Amino acid sequence: MFERFTKAARAVVKGAAEHAERGGATSVTQEHLLLALLDGEGTRATEALRALCPPDRRPSLVATLTDARRRAGLSRADEEALADLGIDVGAIVARVEETHGEGALAGDREDSGRRSGRRPFSREAKGILEKSLRVALARKDREIGDEHILLALTTTGGVVAEALADHGVTYASVEAAVAGVPAP
Repeated sequence: MFERFTKAARAVVKGAAEHAERGGATSVTQEHLLLALLDGEGTRATEALRALCPPDRRPSLVATLTDARRRAGLSRADEEALADLGIDVGAIVARVEETHGEGALAGDREDSGRRSGRRPFSREAKGILEKSLRVALARKDREIGDEHILLALTTTGGVVAEALADHGVTYASVEAAVAGVPAP
C-alpha cells in the first residue's frame, strides 16, 4: 500500500512516528498523524487545513487533543455516556492526577528505562492509513495523498475527528477545500 503514497503522505507517516518518539509514546496514534499534518507545508492537506483551521486557531486544536489525552482518550460522547451512568469523568481524572500526578491517565508513554526505537502504529492509526486508501479509491485518485489521510481522520469518530470537527474541519469542508487546491 505504501508504494501508492505520495511524497507528502509518506512525510506525514514519518512525521507521525517522529511525534510519537518525541512524546515518548509507545505507538504512533491518530493524534500523531494529525500533528504531522499540522507540521506540513505546501501540500493539498496542509493548504486545506490552513484555510479551515488557520495557524492562530491551532493552539486550541492541540489543547483539545491534550485535554482528551488527560481523560485517557475519551471523547465527549464517551464522557456523556459515562455521565448517563452516573460516572463523573472529570472527578475521576482529578482524583487520579491528585494521587499520581498530572497526565497520569494519558497512558501510552514509555518507562524511562526503555530504549527508543521504531514505534509501531496503533490499530486505530493503521485503520486511518487503510481508510485513506479507500478514500482515494472512492475519489478515483491514483495515489494516496496527505489529503486522503486528513479526510480519513475526519471520518473515524473519536477524539481526533471530534477535535477537528470542533474546529471546522469536517469531511465535507476538507473535500471542498482540497478541491480548490491544485495538486503539487
